[in-house]
Amino acid sequence: MAVTWTDVHTHINMLERDEQAVLEAARTAGIERMITIGTGRDDHARVVDMVTRLTPWVFGTLGFHPHDAKDFTDADERYMRAHLADPRIVGVGEIGLDYYYSHSERAVQREVFRKQMAIAAEFNMPVEIHTRDAEADTAEILREFQGRVRGLLHCFTGTQWLADEGLALGYNISISGVVTFKNADVLRSVVKNIPLDRLHLETDAPFLAPVPHRGKKNEPALMVHTAQVVADLKGISLEQLARATNENARALFKKLQ
Repeated sequence: MAVTWTDVHTHINMLERDEQAVLEAARTAGIERMITIGTGRDDHARVVDMVTRLTPWVFGTLGFHPHDAKDFTDADERYMRAHLADPRIVGVGEIGLDYYYSHSERAVQREVFRKQMAIAAEFNMPVEIHTRDAEADTAEILREFQGRVRGLLHCFTGTQWLADEGLALGYNISISGVVTFKNADVLRSVVKNIPLDRLHLETDAPFLAPVPHRGKKNEPALMVHTAQVVADLKGISLEQLARATNENARALFKKLQ
């Protein structure tokens, strides 16, 4: 039986290549499902349109990225609430904190992060968390919602401490093409310690293309390179990794069923 995969975090609407060509290449590479991510007002309508119009194995999320937290309004919240019940919108994301760029004030980021976590709790939906240079504050807010919200730390590049905190709070961890980079020894060490039943794979396309495509535009079809590195780190076959990560995706994102 062919090995198939779930890309739990991609941005199909940001790819410059024809979307049908992207989907065909993904299917050929064994991508069985993908989740395209909403990051704010500029792409929410596009995500809703894509998951309604495209093949039934493309799903979506809606959320305000921390970069755009300063722009979050009551109207944006109403739009999210109006569409979170859509059958192919599977989560709230990406949301979180980014202190590396700080495009929005840190206090505003925290406020909008909490608001969206509360929405996820209300709708009983998983979240996809973005965190960069903000580990302590991210963990603090996740603790506030412990037992009320589940989800994943997407494109994980943090410390073992954050991984342990996230796992203890019930969150899963998603690994991107960064794990293939030459300077990613710390991340590779963390991956070895992630329980297989809490692990996901993603592309974060069009960003972070894995080796041997680093520096090029990423897309879901390239996730197989990330998968091979992760399987090697875990000491398991690609088939075992695919089975586990697909099961994890279906368990976390209930609408993928």
